[in-house]
Amino acid sequence: MDRLLAEGHSVVGYDNFSTGQHGFLDGALTSPSMTLVEGDTLDLPRLSEAMAGCDTVFHLAANADVRHGLEHPRKDLEQNTIATHNVLEAMRRNDVRRIAFASTGSVYGEPEVFPTPEDAPFPIQTSLYAASKLAAEALISAYCTGFGMQAVIFRFVSILGERYTHGHVFDFYRKLLDNPASIEVLGDGKQRKSYLYVGDCVSAMLLAMERCADPVTVLNLGTDEYCTVDDSLGWIAAELGLEPRRQYTGGYRGWVGDSPFIFLDCRRIRALGWRPELSIHEAVVRTLRYLQANRWLLEARA
Repeated sequence: MDRLLAEGHSVVGYDNFSTGQHGFLDGALTSPSMTLVEGDTLDLPRLSEAMAGCDTVFHLAANADVRHGLEHPRKDLEQNTIATHNVLEAMRRNDVRRIAFASTGSVYGEPEVFPTPEDAPFPIQTSLYAASKLAAEALISAYCTGFGMQAVIFRFVSILGERYTHGHVFDFYRKLLDNPASIEVLGDGKQRKSYLYVGDCVSAMLLAMERCADPVTVLNLGTDEYCTVDDSLGWIAAELGLEPRRQYTGGYRGWVGDSPFIFLDCRRIRALGWRPELSIHEAVVRTLRYLQANRWLLEARA
């Protein structure tokens, strides 16, 4: 949003603030080109009204609570799949033709090919979150074919950086504040994950929206590296000056549906001229420092 405003665009923000924070928009709301509408993506009439006059949609809203998905199995369907259908219907009603969609690398399940390319065969889905995102991708493709829309579907790794409110850095930091001497690690610590700094993610999305013209383009977004959970915890502990005892809870995955190895092939987005500026190590440390400077976020989540 900030980047779009800085580039001279008029922006309508639509959010129910179920996980977002009003404070994140303080800077944007000073711009006369910014309009904020508080609403839910399940409210199709309100969403359609908010979208009037727009030409492009960045659909980033979702339930991203993968770990606890089985505790509320309908939530992913509603907030990821049905909500995406509502976004598409609101676009159709307003003759909005372009959409950028935040999907996930989790749609690859537990693939056999690493790094995993966009055209990898889909295995059995292992999480309700990924299944709901894959269904949303299918709806977007069908709407593009049926109604002449154009979409870029981004399959993200986990995103780190400013305005970060959930994820492993958040969880590890909060646990270490509670008990600097010992920390629980979900899984065996050997899970291999890839991460991407939010600023690099935004740059990639904006570049792709400028350069991609096919009816449907699917792009992986990540870095050409990965780290283990133990690696990331080590960086966090070192930054805090701690050496906590690690207590592992589980086998090779952190929870049901957690993929033990995520590493995406990002040659397609790189071919457009994009390169990430931060390494995973740098992104983890920057995220931690942001949380240290914004301890109120821990209280807000609590």
